[in-house]
Amino acid sequence: MLAKVFPIQLKPGNQAFAEEIVRSFAPLGPGVEEGTLSFRVYRHPANPDYLLFVEHFANQAAYDAHTGSAAYKDLIAGRFADLIVEFVEHDHELLVSL
Repeated sequence: MLAKVFPIQLKPGNQAFAEEIVRSFAPLGPGVEEGTLSFRVYRHPANPDYLLFVEHFANQAAYDAHTGSAAYKDLIAGRFADLIVEFVEHDHELLVSL
């Protein structure tokens, strides 16, 4: 399994719009992708204009399919990307799961 974690700093004042885009994307992209095992996005209650994406994929091919989808290209690489100040991509390997 491949785990991806993305802390994302948004441009000031874009929290609501970013959340709207993510909510639109979830059922169109990750919700129908066979190799996407989980897709979770968190907001920080004390840190506005920030989102944390935590995603799990069956393997690298599943992640590549996810980022190659039409929904991803339109909503995430397109509209959402315009709202980002900075993000870092962290790959993780699962150690413990309950």
